[in-house]
Amino acid sequence: MKKNVHEIEIVIEGKEWENILDKVFKKKVKDVKIDGFRKGCVPKDVYIKKLGIETLFMDAVDDAVDPAYRKVIEDNKLVPIIEPKLDVKEIDKDKVKFVFTITEKPEIKLGDYTKLGIKKDAVKVTKKEIDEEIDNLRTRFAEIVVKKDGVVKAKDTAVINFKGYVDGKELDGGTGENYPLEIGSHTFIPGFEEAVEGMKVDEEKTIDLKFPDDYVKELAGKEVKFDVKVVEIKERVLPEIDKDLFEDLGYKDVKTKEEFEEKVKSNLEESKKAKNDEEYAEKCLDKAANNMKVDLNEEIIDDEVHHMMHNFEHQLSHQGLNLEQYYEFTKTTHDDLHKQMEPEAIKRIKYRYLLEEVIDKEKIEVSDKDAEKEAETMAKNYGMKKDEFIESYGGLDFIKYDMKMRKAIDIVKA
Repeated sequence: MKKNVHEIEIVIEGKEWENILDKVFKKKVKDVKIDGFRKGCVPKDVYIKKLGIETLFMDAVDDAVDPAYRKVIEDNKLVPIIEPKLDVKEIDKDKVKFVFTITEKPEIKLGDYTKLGIKKDAVKVTKKEIDEEIDNLRTRFAEIVVKKDGVVKAKDTAVINFKGYVDGKELDGGTGENYPLEIGSHTFIPGFEEAVEGMKVDEEKTIDLKFPDDYVKELAGKEVKFDVKVVEIKERVLPEIDKDLFEDLGYKDVKTKEEFEEKVKSNLEESKKAKNDEEYAEKCLDKAANNMKVDLNEEIIDDEVHHMMHNFEHQLSHQGLNLEQYYEFTKTTHDDLHKQMEPEAIKRIKYRYLLEEVIDKEKIEVSDKDAEKEAETMAKNYGMKKDEFIESYGGLDFIKYDMKMRKAIDIVKA
């Protein structure tokens, strides 16, 4: 057993255990009806004779655990970092014996965590990137118009009628009318959009394709025919680079095309700088964590993975999915996802321990006043009152902790 894991045996017996059992009996008897007695008025000896004293044991353990755990923590001056394990070794009418397995933070030995010799990438924005970003911005305000002449091209929307056939039979769910297909969206199986490209309005065509091997089992690898007719072609017309576009984008200080390009360049530089700073911090943390010595318990890693999986499940719920559906779609299992998340969990734990050690070594402090000021600023950003924000954050101590961690990151980056 590792040094940071403590097994502590607790025995509760005699009058103390008797009192706990009696307290549980008084709760449970309220819902008990035995012939000859009114509900809730069954004497204890009758209850035990009819239902058995064993029916009190598990609730009694629940009542006993919390105060016993608090006493163990205080008496042994322990600082648990994950939920303790509880193992009931023995239980009867006279006593209960159980063991707490308590895990503290493992021993950590910092290595070099400053002046790590990592260079930050220079920020450079090319003319091509500026032009592409301008196209992206114009696309946001593009007008969709019907193309009267010409053929379907990339980025056009072809309004089509289609019907699919597999093994000479109509494909279930493979029929559509006036379906708007954006060319380049990869909505259909590979080859479909490419085949529609170049067609004219009212043109009909039969497209011979094959479902991908990784498609749904019933159709994977099968040949399919689609009868397609183009009903209408729509294209995006980008707005002119003028004051109307500048106003739509909220660029009130921009008057000319040259100023617009300079604004776009500045925004790209700012975005790239933020990304570079993030990548630089990641590289510094990674190197400092690798310089650190720590032996992580499997239980600590499992606990971190558990939190990650819980957060992942919460994210899935916003998409109307649950974990069981995710496993079905991805052909994976709970164990697969657990194993997949382990490397990220280990990295998170190491970074957290690294920064906490830096906080201690560098004696980083954050005053209540500074934390209140930070909370006020953040509350304004979220359109909340300060007290509401502090409560939603988990309290002022959590804000102080995060501020300390950010200060520690700045030290590691220096």
